[in-house]
Amino acid sequence: MTEVAELASGKGHKDENFPVASVIIAKEHRPAVMAFYNFVRLADDVSDNEIAPPEEKLRLLDALRASLEGENDAVRQGVVLRELQKARGLSPVHALDLLEAFRRDCTKLRYTDWDDLIDYCRYSAMPVGRYVLDVHGESKDAWPLNDALCAALQVINHLQDCGKDYKSLNRVYLPQDVLEKHGARVEDLAGTQCTPALKAVIAELAAKNGELLKTSAAFAAHIRSKRLALEVALIQRFAEDLNTWLLTRDPLCERVHHKKSELPALALSAFARFLAGRFKGDRA
Repeated sequence: MTEVAELASGKGHKDENFPVASVIIAKEHRPAVMAFYNFVRLADDVSDNEIAPPEEKLRLLDALRASLEGENDAVRQGVVLRELQKARGLSPVHALDLLEAFRRDCTKLRYTDWDDLIDYCRYSAMPVGRYVLDVHGESKDAWPLNDALCAALQVINHLQDCGKDYKSLNRVYLPQDVLEKHGARVEDLAGTQCTPALKAVIAELAAKNGELLKTSAAFAAHIRSKRLALEVALIQRFAEDLNTWLLTRDPLCERVHHKKSELPALALSAFARFLAGRFKGDRA
């Protein structure tokens, strides 16, 4: 019988598209963020495994849940997160929400419309930011802005990896109604470049995602922790840049991920915007 650890991809936090527990985050908060990341990374690896059947993935995800909720100590990452959350008085609800998203990934391969996709993001993305806000003792008043940014990041990931998701897992996050509107077919995702119809689908979804990013632009200003606010400002800037690329680039044959060499300039512009916003707030 397969064990959870056997499906670990070996991917770490430095391999992600956006910063995870970077040096900007206060040292005392990094263990809580990393414990959450390690648990979620393992659950994600299980749901994204290309070989294990859905029923086996669901069993392993339940093993993760059981370790998180204290039913057993079978999965180390679940135990570590459970004990850390207990010590800091943090709720397991965010990790449990993410497990719901990974369960859906095992069985739900298509999405009907934008609302259906955002409902998935409610479980697959929004809990990540909510957890980090809880770790920092931030107010739940910031959740709507967090939710907009986290959903936007998730949609960017779906658009970047639309071909890979289809070819490796037969999983399509592009809403069916938008595909039909432009006359695109799911099978187009297997190509080496986008058809004009598929390109139009991706551009429309990126434009819609831009509205989420317009909403989340105010997020950093609503965070009390200056370190966390700066981290959010950086992520916001990176996301805006990638989303702009997706309006015109072809993710099946063109690069839609940042090179490390491109990040310093983006970080500098984000920092300048962050300082301007903080200075304005101090003067208000």
